Amino acid sequence: MQYDVIIVGSGFGSLSAAALLCKQGLKVCILEQAKYPGGCATSYKRKGYWFETGATTLVGLDKHMPLRYLLDETGIQIPNLRKLETPMQVHLPNGEVVTRYQDLEQWIAEAERVFGKHNQRAFWEHCFKISRQVWQVSLQQLSFPFSHVRDLIKAIGAFRPEQLRMIPAAFRTTEELLSHYNLLNNQLFVDFVNEQLLITAQNYMGEVNELFGATALCYTLYSNYYLDGGLINLVNPVLDFCMGKGATIKYKQEVRSIKFESGKYRVATAKDEFSSRFLISGIPLNNTLDLYNVASVKKKLKKYILPPQKLNGAFTMSLVVRKNEQLASLHHQLHVPEGIPVIGSKSIFISFSHPQDSTRAPEGEQVASVSTHVANPAASYITDKQVIEQTILVKLAQEGLVQRENIISYTSATPGAWIFWTKRASGAVGGYPQFINIKPWQMKDARLDHKGAYVCGDTVYPGQGIAGVCLSGIIAAKKLMADHY
Repeated sequence: MQYDVIIVGSGFGSLSAAALLCKQGLKVCILEQAKYPGGCATSYKRKGYWFETGATTLVGLDKHMPLRYLLDETGIQIPNLRKLETPMQVHLPNGEVVTRYQDLEQWIAEAERVFGKHNQRAFWEHCFKISRQVWQVSLQQLSFPFSHVRDLIKAIGAFRPEQLRMIPAAFRTTEELLSHYNLLNNQLFVDFVNEQLLITAQNYMGEVNELFGATALCYTLYSNYYLDGGLINLVNPVLDFCMGKGATIKYKQEVRSIKFESGKYRVATAKDEFSSRFLISGIPLNNTLDLYNVASVKKKLKKYILPPQKLNGAFTMSLVVRKNEQLASLHHQLHVPEGIPVIGSKSIFISFSHPQDSTRAPEGEQVASVSTHVANPAASYITDKQVIEQTILVKLAQEGLVQRENIISYTSATPGAWIFWTKRASGAVGGYPQFINIKPWQMKDARLDHKGAYVCGDTVYPGQGIAGVCLSGIIAAKKLMADHY
């Protein structure tokens, strides 16, 4: 069957693009290799329980944020949202537990209590100001990054003088920002910032630029939500909107090759072949490079590809536990300064299902998703999962989050399993890490070949998180429409 647009992958960037294109009347076909939609922002069912595949937190519904823009443009409604009054708690190596409040004043008071009063207010007020500017400008400048003169014309039309003030922050690292506020000698705070950046920007302060760093550090200062039933209930309303506009989604269709012939894109899977005028790849650039059989495009794309040794994977655990209604937050980060055996990561992240959500686990039970980073996953073949599992379980018990006697069951997975489930190259999670030598305007923009193929997802601008990939999908859809309609 002939389509206007074929979209490879059903991650949230892909679905964001699909929704906007369907709204414009284009005939869209989404090809998904798994049996569930949503990619790394969805849920899966195992033995009657619903676990999160990757992402566990939902941010982006505030004013001037991409998800709010998408919902406003399409009229999509997300049901069963629970606003979290306490977005996260961080368990520090000195025994302190720092609570990441959404209210800025409340958070500054907490940061001063734990890390000392010296320049905490100045630092966080600066970061929050930068983060608000970043989100606002990102929706004002939907032609960014530029790869066509048309982009520059649109950017000039959307220019506001305050946008210029953000440029120097792209050249400064987050480490330099801490140095400016004389906070580098506060080791407890340095470790806190580094581990927070690792779960949001996939790298440490010496590499993450101030624009991304400030925005990443402030995500708890925006509205954070929990979705009953898991993040698949964010994905489903967007997919339902697309289907209601005539879109098609085909599951178990792993794409094997993409060709451009006679003005059409020919997309081959193990089962079928599909044809369209336009194409959007929502899978990582590393995977896209392997599929797109046009030598000139592959050559240009290679300069944007990060090698496996610069990527992060994850060791994950899915737990079923007896309900704990005393938890102060659903999301916790635990510092492990001595490092986890075998993989060496220095923090653990755990997210619990809401105690009042009976759709993911039966009454009296909860599910929890645990993850910790694995550097260079392609070269990190893990044969002894048990020592990692036991280290994580001991740490969870020490922090009073999960006691052994309250564990009903658990399973764990290595980066190899992530490759098997998601097909993501090298088992990479969280998108491309931020690096100071790659400025925002040097990241891969939405155009793949300047003929009719586009890219979105967590390895192109702007990068990680549901809000980030949503923005990438918005940009891909906008550029496709501007280029051809």
